[in-house]
Amino acid sequence: MWLPEIRRFCPNTPVLLVGCKNDLRFMYCDETYLSYFKDRNPFMRRPTKECDLVMPDQARAIASDLGLPYYETSVLTYYGVNSVFENAIRAALVSRRQQRFWLAGFKRVQRPLLQAPFCPPKPCYPDIYVSASSYFENFQTLYARQAYTDVIFITGSVGFSAHRFYIAAAAPSLARLIATATANSDINCSDIGTRSSSDCSMVSSVGDTSASGGSSYHSEETECLLDVDRTHYLRLSNRIKEKLKRRCSFQLSSTSSAYANELRCPQFSREIYHPAVQSISVEQCQGMDHRGRPCVSTQTVVTLTKIVTPNAMRQCLCFIYTGQIDTRLCPLQSLPMSLLLEIRQAAEFLDLPELLAFIHNVHIHEEFLNNDVRQQYRQIIRSRLLELSLNQGLYADVHFLLDNGTCPAHRPLLMARCDVMDAMFAGDFRESSAKVVQMPGVSETTFRQLLHYIYTDRIPPLQAISCVPLVELANRLCLSRLVQLVESYMVTEMQRIIDAGGEVAMECLMLLEPCQIHNADQLADWCLTYLSTNYNMMCRKAPKILKALHSENQAHLAHHRWPPVWYLKERDFYDKYIAERKKEEGLSKPLKRSRNNSGCLCFVGKTRRSDDSSYHAV
Repeated sequence: MWLPEIRRFCPNTPVLLVGCKNDLRFMYCDETYLSYFKDRNPFMRRPTKECDLVMPDQARAIASDLGLPYYETSVLTYYGVNSVFENAIRAALVSRRQQRFWLAGFKRVQRPLLQAPFCPPKPCYPDIYVSASSYFENFQTLYARQAYTDVIFITGSVGFSAHRFYIAAAAPSLARLIATATANSDINCSDIGTRSSSDCSMVSSVGDTSASGGSSYHSEETECLLDVDRTHYLRLSNRIKEKLKRRCSFQLSSTSSAYANELRCPQFSREIYHPAVQSISVEQCQGMDHRGRPCVSTQTVVTLTKIVTPNAMRQCLCFIYTGQIDTRLCPLQSLPMSLLLEIRQAAEFLDLPELLAFIHNVHIHEEFLNNDVRQQYRQIIRSRLLELSLNQGLYADVHFLLDNGTCPAHRPLLMARCDVMDAMFAGDFRESSAKVVQMPGVSETTFRQLLHYIYTDRIPPLQAISCVPLVELANRLCLSRLVQLVESYMVTEMQRIIDAGGEVAMECLMLLEPCQIHNADQLADWCLTYLSTNYNMMCRKAPKILKALHSENQAHLAHHRWPPVWYLKERDFYDKYIAERKKEEGLSKPLKRSRNNSGCLCFVGKTRRSDDSSYHAV
């Protein structure tokens, strides 16, 4: 410090003690700030620590010992820069007044004023990051793996496996057809006649409503899908009937017969009055399971007519699962016209309007419109999966035994959407073949919220009480995106309450430590920020709850409280100084005498003399 030299060589020079970089008191722990200056400033190799900071009361004590005024500045925030120069000028003029006291201008100069304390800015709430969705990529996995399939589409000599629950959501007309045909699958196969393979039999079956008795079959599982109107297929135009006469022969090739030999033990078969479907049967099929082992499972076998070619059916199933057609072998713009026509014909007879619109846009070279078609189709898939698969439990193949009930679900979708479920059902665990899976410690409400996310990639409306079990279950199943969605939802709801003038202190106290335990770190940091910025209010309203928190959380709140303790002390000191200064100015201010109160009548104005004369007259 150069103060002894200044006192010796410049004894009459006024001196101020100035503290610089007071912004480091609240920015020393900011990683962005430190990395910025560390990369650009060679003098900041070692990061600033809390022990390196000088608090205002410590600096003022040093200034008081030296007999100097104390001020603080920050070039980063521009705090105190003007105040330092103004008070330096005041100090210089006050010292000059002792030498030139007769000048009137120096008499009105104030002595250096106390600087108002600097309040650090209010901490910003952390942003909530939500990772990108892999919802439709999971459906591509579901289509590629073909685990736990229960329906087979045979066209020509090729068979395609699929899942009935997803067909019900993506292709309602085809699902209603399958549900109607397999409603009474316990009927003896000998009681059901086989279908003719001639051309005229196809046309007659389309136009005859009395075939197979014209009866309809119902069951509780497929009751929602039985609103099929057979007259819809009877109103086919003459053009379609002529096309059916020309193209439908229903003669199975030798390869198709070989594939049919693998379908053993037929349980149920029924002829179908549909231009694209020849028959539907429920059979015991031999194939490979999800682990590559031979197995025998019950499958719904849908035999298609020659209207639907194997390539067209492959593209239809690809679109049903992914919302787009397969372009791995050929780009979309280079697809042959014949294949486009086959896909369009198959989509028309299988009643896939979104695929029809998709192919139409490709045909007229307006592929940019397919993004809207794809988004609309995916939104439809979400809503139908929620209604049919989740709410109604249609075609569920596994039930979860929970603490207060059971919940149906679909094993292949759980495997595609959750890695833990995939390991459980695809591994050598007993759950892989069990029809009932126990989930201890999980309520039915919480598990349905989990299934709502798995089926739709969204979360239902939540409350602070109900979100904690969901976060716990999501962390248990390693569903990080679900945790992030819950965090984002809760922060949005609490921010809405704050913007409306409310407070969420109790919600933050309730969520803080459970979120820390179950790896909801973003929501825990947000709650800590809110509690830190409202620490004084929490001390008044809920001191017992604050004391019940973990010691690390108490230390964090006390360290990051806003406003900080040093600012509150400085504010009290400044308020006392202002009160004393006003009191001194009030005492030292001279009383002004009015001319009307003058005792000498020689210097009294006309108004005063007129008043006195009127008084004496009275």
